[in-house]
Amino acid sequence: MKYFNISGPCDSAKHYMIDASTRLKGVERLIDTEQYFVIHAARQSGKTTYLKNLAERLNAEGKYYALYCTLEGMQGVEDPEKGIPEIVRKIKNVLWLSDIPQKAAFAQNADYDNFTGVLNMALTLFCMKLDKPLVILFDEADCLSENTLISFLRQLREGYNNRSSTIPFVHSVALVGMRNIRDYKAKVRPESHTLGSASPFNIVTESMVLKNFTQDEIAQLYRQHTDETGQIFEEDAIELAWEQTQGQPWLVNAIAREVIVKMLQSDYAKPVTATLVMEAIQTIILRRDTHIDSLLERLKEERVRKVIEPMISGDDFFGRLTDDFSYVKDLGLIVEIQGRLIPSNPIYGEVIARTLSHDTQQVMLQNPNSRSMPRYLKDGRIDMERLMQDFQQFWRENSDIWVEKYDYREAAPHLILMAFFQRVVNGGGQIIREMAAGTGRLDICIAYENQKYPVEIKVWRGEKSLQEGLVQTRRYMDVCGAPEGWLAIFDRRKNSKWEDKIYLKKEAVDGKTVTVVGL
Repeated sequence: MKYFNISGPCDSAKHYMIDASTRLKGVERLIDTEQYFVIHAARQSGKTTYLKNLAERLNAEGKYYALYCTLEGMQGVEDPEKGIPEIVRKIKNVLWLSDIPQKAAFAQNADYDNFTGVLNMALTLFCMKLDKPLVILFDEADCLSENTLISFLRQLREGYNNRSSTIPFVHSVALVGMRNIRDYKAKVRPESHTLGSASPFNIVTESMVLKNFTQDEIAQLYRQHTDETGQIFEEDAIELAWEQTQGQPWLVNAIAREVIVKMLQSDYAKPVTATLVMEAIQTIILRRDTHIDSLLERLKEERVRKVIEPMISGDDFFGRLTDDFSYVKDLGLIVEIQGRLIPSNPIYGEVIARTLSHDTQQVMLQNPNSRSMPRYLKDGRIDMERLMQDFQQFWRENSDIWVEKYDYREAAPHLILMAFFQRVVNGGGQIIREMAAGTGRLDICIAYENQKYPVEIKVWRGEKSLQEGLVQTRRYMDVCGAPEGWLAIFDRRKNSKWEDKIYLKKEAVDGKTVTVVGL
């Protein structure tokens, strides 16, 4: 019986899967026109599955010899004297497992001491012996670093430029990984914008992105399970999976597996509901599986902080043409929609916020004076005024200490308030976060017992902060369908006194009440 795969490449004989070729158009055209190109996508998006299927398809069609070769083991090999011979040996090893003729002849008498030319020469001599053009698909190409990367690309470039009817070379090459070609350059010379006129990168004609699933493709994937087992995915469950994952393949499969195998114990008579999907999402977030953990490790990198921090705080981000922005986008952490920089999907947004505020929340929970949800309940509703007053006291006593602990210092107030809320609702309820750079705010909605409590978080930027915040909060109240709203304004001016910063006042906006919380 097939199953939802969350580790390694997919196999159509074993796994439910969507043909990755539907998510990447035009590759065959590039191969037919002898191009060298890049394919990139975030981790566990289906790149390896796509490449292996492409190689099988090209070999079956009979027009080319196609070879899949992963460079994953080359991570950290910076010296080309070691790196280039190792790449040649990797090609040799995968050739031995292929059906390509003359494979024993590849690098048969290779001079590995000539590391600046051995790859070029081995491929040239091998292509001379073949009766069809050779296509090589290099997976994990962005694992190569520094001088090994430069030498690898320069030898491909030399072969590309010198190829002719009498001196054949590899017909088409795909360099595949998480990163775009721009970030390959950054890895080589971080402080430089170019490698100069002799750049080994200038033979790359196109950079392509392997897209996420569409909502229809998620439905198709889940329907494969229904067709095989009879177990139904309810429509609102499919819609919720789409909303929360935005089609990220690993997340789509992980949710289905969590519900079917772990929660329902493979009882196919029970339908997959939206409630079960949401429970599975919360479990995956808290468990921090390898896929999520590997992404969140990137949050420690300074170049990632530069992009993620303004998204949390709502500040403007002006670096869209920088390598840092491209890098974070290529990692799959962010997307830009209608000029707004936001997390790639709500699940990533949630784990980013929880990860960055995790230490604060844990210390709060260990505090003997830590407050839990029952303290803030009044007639079945959250007493937001009491909750906000407690945070004001906490902020006044601890802000100087806690802000200094954060690498994301500009977003520290937002993260600390989220940690305070998260600590309270852990006993029941949910926090919905809406992060976007350039909005001037962070939107949070606390959901508890079918009630919603919208909170706008802003940093004081002058008198306009209050008026803008009131309008934004009122608008967010409509989005949440809530009769009341709260506007938290952090005053981070060094010369401001706590007596002036800490206040609680109610404002009437379009006939509804917004409570302004000074911090």
